[in-house]
Amino acid sequence: GFGNNARAALITRGLAEMTRFGLALGASTETFMGLAGAGDLILTCTGQYSRNREVGLQLASGKSLADILQGLGHVAEGVNTAREVMRRANTIGVDMPITYEVNQALSNGKSAKDAVNDLLGREQKPEAL
Repeated sequence: GFGNNARAALITRGLAEMTRFGLALGASTETFMGLAGAGDLILTCTGQYSRNREVGLQLASGKSLADILQGLGHVAEGVNTAREVMRRANTIGVDMPITYEVNQALSNGKSAKDAVNDLLGREQKPEAL
């Protein structure tokens, strides 16, 4: 139910977050500016056939994760990946607020609306890597 500006903010912050994580693991910035980074992120966040987006939309509508996954019929890689990325980010000391909130919604029952509101309510900072 949030507008396009909120979506753009989350995608932009998400790209910065992904890049910080990758750089901490030895990746190059260029990787995240191409199809494997920005391209995949944009498609995942906006594509009508994105399984991860579908999980998020259904969570936002109030469905349980168990019901969503049972009805999905395909694997949504982000469901398990969020937990592992968060674990690794904590180990290497990378701040990943979007991943944190996604993981809270997927693993700890936080509502999608509360997760997005918490993200959008964070203090504004430069999108520094």
